[in-house]
Amino acid sequence: MLAVGLLQTGVAGMAKYVLRRLIGMIPTWLIIMFMVVFMVRLIPGSIVDLLLQDQGGGGSYQAGIDRAQVEHRLGLDQPVYVQYVKYVAGVAQGNLGASLWDQQSVVSLIAQRVPVTAQVALVAIVTSVFVSIPIGVISAVRRDSPVDYLLRSISILGISVPGFAIGTAIVIFPTLWWGVTVSFKYVSFADDPIGHLKLIIPPAMVLGVQLSASVARLTRTMMLEVLQEDYIRTARAKGLQEPKIVVKHALKNALIPVVTVLGIQITNLLGGSVITETIFALPGLGRLMVSSIGSRDYPVVQGIVVMTAIFVMCMNLAVDVSYGYLDPRARPA
Repeated sequence: MLAVGLLQTGVAGMAKYVLRRLIGMIPTWLIIMFMVVFMVRLIPGSIVDLLLQDQGGGGSYQAGIDRAQVEHRLGLDQPVYVQYVKYVAGVAQGNLGASLWDQQSVVSLIAQRVPVTAQVALVAIVTSVFVSIPIGVISAVRRDSPVDYLLRSISILGISVPGFAIGTAIVIFPTLWWGVTVSFKYVSFADDPIGHLKLIIPPAMVLGVQLSASVARLTRTMMLEVLQEDYIRTARAKGLQEPKIVVKHALKNALIPVVTVLGIQITNLLGGSVITETIFALPGLGRLMVSSIGSRDYPVVQGIVVMTAIFVMCMNLAVDVSYGYLDPRARPA
């Protein structure tokens, strides 16, 4: 009964904590929306000029429409604060607006691009976990050995080299050395599974390099700290085999902060997708963001930023909650 009572108390405390965090997200969310609504309008150039130049070229506006009419139709003749209030009201109703070019819903545009970005991120995360954690463990167990120095050097190199340089190298070097050209023609998984994987793996490698390096270094640091704990020395004194001590006792506790940091690093993959999707011509959120900025498509840029901000805030909350469950000492009262 005591255990059940403690469990119920812990669940109630966690629920209150999550509710407080969700309420606290609202001001942050409003500030982010104000910043994006204001800042996208500081981008040099005007969507109105581009639309007027496109008259008769397949655009949404016919020849003969003047600038004032276009601005009024798009709502750009209103003050920024009025546009902000209307945008917040629309977002609260699940309406992110429509593209200024083809009037397609921003929600549908984002929904079409999310699967590509999510696939690349998922492959990068899975690969980095299976690569970085063993590297970190081996480096910690072989501390100050040649293997440790080699793995640490590789990790530092992975953190130091920027993503665009890695992506460019993946595109250029195979062509120069082996005559293998990276394909830039996107095909869906349903049409060509093998061809789809060939398109997803290179950008996933670019995103996974820095993620793997960061997680490997953190795993090594936490393993070295845990291996100095008293219970590890006690396990050795009892005669337990070193592999069992490392895997069952040390690694289990060392991974708690690694899991939380990994969750935070996942959000960084969204920023990296802008570079990788541009380099490899993938139709994901990052490339949509770049093209929308270039075409001054304000609603699309705003929608991507707002949805990304919501994802990041929710991911941070999930990381905090998961840390509380993984480490009882961090649970809210």
